[in-house]
Amino acid sequence: MVEAKRALITGITGQDGSYLAELLLEKGYTVFGMVRRASKDNFERIEHILPRLELRQADLLDQLSLIRLLEESRPHEVYNLAAQSFVPTSWTQPVLTAEFTALGVTRMLDAVRLVDPGVRFYQASSSEMFGKARETPQTERTPFHPRSPYGVAKAYGHAITVNYRESYGLFACSGILFNHESPRRGLEFVTRKVTDAAARIKHGLAREVRLGNLDARRDWGFAGDYVHAMWLMLQQEEPDDYVVATGESHSVQELVEHAFVHAGLDWRSYVVVDPMFRRPAEVDVLLGDASKARSRLGWEPKVHFAELVRMMAQADLDRCRALPGSLS
Repeated sequence: MVEAKRALITGITGQDGSYLAELLLEKGYTVFGMVRRASKDNFERIEHILPRLELRQADLLDQLSLIRLLEESRPHEVYNLAAQSFVPTSWTQPVLTAEFTALGVTRMLDAVRLVDPGVRFYQASSSEMFGKARETPQTERTPFHPRSPYGVAKAYGHAITVNYRESYGLFACSGILFNHESPRRGLEFVTRKVTDAAARIKHGLAREVRLGNLDARRDWGFAGDYVHAMWLMLQQEEPDDYVVATGESHSVQELVEHAFVHAGLDWRSYVVVDPMFRRPAEVDVLLGDASKARSRLGWEPKVHFAELVRMMAQADLDRCRALPGSLS
């Protein structure tokens, strides 16, 4: 009898962690999830699969806890998705962002090196590392110019992953993922903020939504597609880094238009541009070239922008309809 593969996911309670856990369970893995000890556990995204998961407490700020976690779970694959991942928070909490999003990667990599250097390791890198991009579209060879403490921390995490691969021979990959969304996206992120606002306004629960730069452009894909690329990276013969993106760029205004049209509303009557929501250093355009992922991994995005926004808008319309005070 073939032993089931074991995978450890840090950040399993997040958007990507929940989709990745579903994917790995479908493939027959035993899935361990790292969770931090908190006064209130937030398992909403993984509630439907909780009985099938092995949750363990550990913390990216505490390397000894990571070593113990690896010794207990003995994974074949580690997916490091945990981070302080909200860009605006990285300006108000830059040191904490660095501890989790930069040094946390080092602690996990070093724990892997010490416990079992044969583990295959995935690091969640980010298109925010490109920041003030020097070329469009961005590829694996595009120089980094991060424009936020979050982007800087992710660039460190990316570089230390490459360093451990080259220094210690670890099978360590980084996925440079461009923006990826879903109905499980946190309400603080602009895509979900928009679809939630459209739903709330439609159901009489809100009157307006305040947004920052409507001209900012992003390459938005579906998180469920992107976790498949993560898994594919760890199935290759050699470790490498890959851009994961749709290759399409859309503005925040386009996002707003699609969401409000789906809700049957004219966005111009409800959207207020508020300078308070502008970044101290703006990232104007991010657009990824995933040619390498397509050719080497055989990966293609299945859900495109308009369908993604409709999916998110409908999920929020359904959710808000059941909220107290809803007019319908």
